[in-house]
Amino acid sequence: MEAAHEALVKGGVIGDVLDDFMPSMDMKVKYGDREVQNGDELTPSEAAAAPFVEIAGRHENGDLYTLVMSDPDAPSPDNPVAAEWLHWLVVNIPGATTLPHSSAGDPVTAYKGPSPPMGVHRYVLALFRQPQRITAHAPAARKGFKARQWASQHGLGRPVAAVFFRARKEE
Repeated sequence: MEAAHEALVKGGVIGDVLDDFMPSMDMKVKYGDREVQNGDELTPSEAAAAPFVEIAGRHENGDLYTLVMSDPDAPSPDNPVAAEWLHWLVVNIPGATTLPHSSAGDPVTAYKGPSPPMGVHRYVLALFRQPQRITAHAPAARKGFKARQWASQHGLGRPVAAVFFRARKEE
């Protein structure tokens, strides 16, 4: 878990998107057969469909989680005035589950794959443990979403896992 923390710090995820935390759960993110490692570069077409997200690790029966996927580099890494751009938000995900699965969690926003207009963007998937079942409504806009602020407003605290990848506009 320390290597994951180091990669999140080095990639600027901790700081730009998330408060400092030490991962305590294992979250695997797969697009097709490709498991994403922190900092990997994917093409937007590789990440067009929702990934499989597997949540594993120590959890109690009944534990629920929230998954947030956002782009902190919108519209460009040099001028992220639209950051964060919300790509996916799912709440009430049972522990030891794999998304997407029709009965796993409550989607708040549908998945929207990466489509960076310029530069190399980071796409962050952050997992938060919920203190209880929550009711959440889709934000008014995907533009300007703030994962840490949303988590705080819903009593989620710091993440328990996060994975990020990079993508650039396809030619």
